[in-house]
Amino acid sequence: MARLDRLARCIRDTQRMDGDFVMRNYRKLNSGLGLAIVALGTLAIAGCWASDAEEKPASVGQPEGGHGEEGGGHIEMTAAERSAKGVKSIALGMRGLTGEFIAPGEVTANRYKTAQVAPRISAQIVERHIVRGEKVEEGAPLVTLSSVEMAEAQGALIINDKEWRRVRNLGRDVVSEKRFVEADVARQQAHAKLLSFGMAEQEVAALLKTGDASKATGRFLLFAPQAGTVVRDDFTLGEFVDPGRVLVEISDETTVWVEARLTAEQAQRIAVGAAARVKSSVGHWEEGKVIQLQHALDETTRTLMARIEIGNADDDFHAGQFVDAAISVGAGDEALALPESAVVLMDGAPTVFRIEGDEIEPVSVETGAASGGWIEIASGVAEGDEIVTEQTFLLKSLIQKTKMGEGHGH
Repeated sequence: MARLDRLARCIRDTQRMDGDFVMRNYRKLNSGLGLAIVALGTLAIAGCWASDAEEKPASVGQPEGGHGEEGGGHIEMTAAERSAKGVKSIALGMRGLTGEFIAPGEVTANRYKTAQVAPRISAQIVERHIVRGEKVEEGAPLVTLSSVEMAEAQGALIINDKEWRRVRNLGRDVVSEKRFVEADVARQQAHAKLLSFGMAEQEVAALLKTGDASKATGRFLLFAPQAGTVVRDDFTLGEFVDPGRVLVEISDETTVWVEARLTAEQAQRIAVGAAARVKSSVGHWEEGKVIQLQHALDETTRTLMARIEIGNADDDFHAGQFVDAAISVGAGDEALALPESAVVLMDGAPTVFRIEGDEIEPVSVETGAASGGWIEIASGVAEGDEIVTEQTFLLKSLIQKTKMGEGHGH
């Protein structure tokens, strides 16, 4: 179409030129120059065809930098840029294709990687060191408390420690064996009492190092027993709290649980270790597996709970979210397979996006059976190729824009 437009414009220009020439030489036309003028117009039109033919190779030539296989075209995108745009990939590999069913579920914290922090004695909260949502390392200070019981225990340790040092310096030759043992035991008991009250070992050591009874103020810290995210901090400065009151809860959210609710018939079809996947609120499916099966029906819902453990490195899942869980049943043949989200249609053909270095190129593939959110790849790419599994429609749009630009950038 563009070629015909250029030809039409050329012909119109030629007609205007020939018309002007004819008017200036009207009398000469009757004297035999008419044939020459007509020939001149014919040559001009032929020139239009020649000019268009010369331009044609540039419009269909490949862009600088080459094309990917099959569909053609590629884009440059570094690993950092892919991460920022949410482009994820996996290495193409063998996978057993099985059936699955969908069940509703709720995300919960991984209780095996969650810790609660509570005082062991009555105390008053005097200082906060964390806020909810904050990530902390193991041993990080959480809360400072103050307690009369702790002050008495701290003072008793300092007294018993000094007495023990005095008896030890005198030696067994000066003091009786009974006195020597009593002093030693009294110090150890005072030390153990502080630890049992919740004072950390490093704080006890610091107190003993000073040897100053004025430091027995009753203040002590609660420390993080593990690394993770603060998911609970239900306390107020100045508040008096009883023993066992949970002040802080820390959870390692790199993995979470999903408690899927199954009918009795569904529960009979799966076993611990069955593959599963869970859909996040942004449409991303995360792979996991069934780690536990409940053996008693819920009296209200008459369902059985299947506990699924999934990775949560991208922080897509949080306790309390309702999700859909797809659980695999049965066993199938192994085949090269990709998540269904990895395959898109380009120019009417199933296509995947292969990553090689910083280049992403579309590759036409032949697909086979689909099951459990995965689809067999019969040909087009090889085992081990890095294939994009998320943001494929973004890449399709970028490549199509690139190809459109190639066709009109002349």
